[in-house]
Amino acid sequence: MNPSSTILLTDLYQLTMVQAYVEQDMMDTAVFEFFVRRFPARRNFLMTAGLEQVLDFLEQLHVSPAELEWLEQTGRFSRSCLDYLEHLRFSGDVHAMQEGTAFFPNEPILRVTAPLPQAQLVETRIMNLLNFQTLIASKAARSVMVADRKPLIDFGLRRAHGAEAGLLAARASYLAGFAGTATVLAGMAYDIPIYGTMAHSFVQAHTDETTAFEHFALAQPEHTVLLIDTYDTEAAAHKVVALAPNLQQQGITVKGVRLDSGDLADHARKVRRILDEGGLPQAQILASGNLDEYQLQRLIATGAPIDSFAVGTAMTTSADAPSLDCAYKLQEYAGRPCRKRSEGKATWPGRKQVYRHYIQDGRFDYDTVTTVQDSDSGDPLMHPVMTGGRRLVPAPKLTELREWAATQLALLPDSLRSLEADHPYEVRISQSLQDLARAVDQYV
Repeated sequence: MNPSSTILLTDLYQLTMVQAYVEQDMMDTAVFEFFVRRFPARRNFLMTAGLEQVLDFLEQLHVSPAELEWLEQTGRFSRSCLDYLEHLRFSGDVHAMQEGTAFFPNEPILRVTAPLPQAQLVETRIMNLLNFQTLIASKAARSVMVADRKPLIDFGLRRAHGAEAGLLAARASYLAGFAGTATVLAGMAYDIPIYGTMAHSFVQAHTDETTAFEHFALAQPEHTVLLIDTYDTEAAAHKVVALAPNLQQQGITVKGVRLDSGDLADHARKVRRILDEGGLPQAQILASGNLDEYQLQRLIATGAPIDSFAVGTAMTTSADAPSLDCAYKLQEYAGRPCRKRSEGKATWPGRKQVYRHYIQDGRFDYDTVTTVQDSDSGDPLMHPVMTGGRRLVPAPKLTELREWAATQLALLPDSLRSLEADHPYEVRISQSLQDLARAVDQYV
């Protein structure tokens, strides 16, 4: 069984509620919206990601015979519920922001409109997909902003929280602007450029570094990037310089070296001088080793001669902010606007649209959240992407989404680009939406 494709990858209460809906014939149209209530500290914006996986999930939604048999054996579900699940297919509509869009608190980034049991049942997996990829894309975008256009590579699979997390982190980080990934399957699945060098174990398996470097170069003549910090970083750089003429005679050019430990800025300066004086000015320096956006910012600010960076654990786990306060809430049922009023978790009712306004230079100024019936002079961010359970257009290329994400980052006001401080962006709640909330409150 592929855990990521089964409808049973859900919370039990989704199925128990579906049974109640079926038995009470509650099949009218429901509207749910996904949004983030509050941002983590020092997050001035988030970036949407994961929509394509959500649409794939909805298009393929079904319950297999084996799953039905297992559900029946639990003794929890009625015959009418099992019969409903046997014929289940998603028949609803979806509106969403395009992946790569910057968004802010209380702005819906996805709306599902479908018969109540369907819209309810898909909640857990939708939240699972949108929460994770949005979290990682938003973390990756912070590194992209400070990298000064230097290439960034995802090195995080080995410490990701599971196989799917590692794969989707490669996708989300590439969407946000990373140059590629070390995760090979992401290259096949999403056509993301793949990068890799060598491990310290490869050097240790040889009796000396020079032999290790030569063997790797012979095995990867077009991709010779050598890891030089296993023992003595500067001594290894001299060995690379000494080996280079012999490799050149065999048609092999040393493309670069990788630094993975110690004072990266100091090592980079010393190694750069050794390479330049040794006739390898074209050899680039790749730095790795528990990097995050804060360390990238410091390294670049000091002028360290590092050409590219590999970012792993901190990005793939979003280590400083490992979760989002996100929600998927019922906003309308059977034509009746709905509103949750729980303390600290109140929602705005009804189907909503988000409009973005810009200042004269084209950067973001403020957003307005309002009802779909209301008009506004800004650019609407929510668009139809699925009708009757089928996509309206083919899935866009990841490179296209990546270009859109780059445009979004370029339009962020300077205040939102800070890594250190919170600078809240103005999200206005329209008068029509406030009026609707008051009207709903009168009947609850």
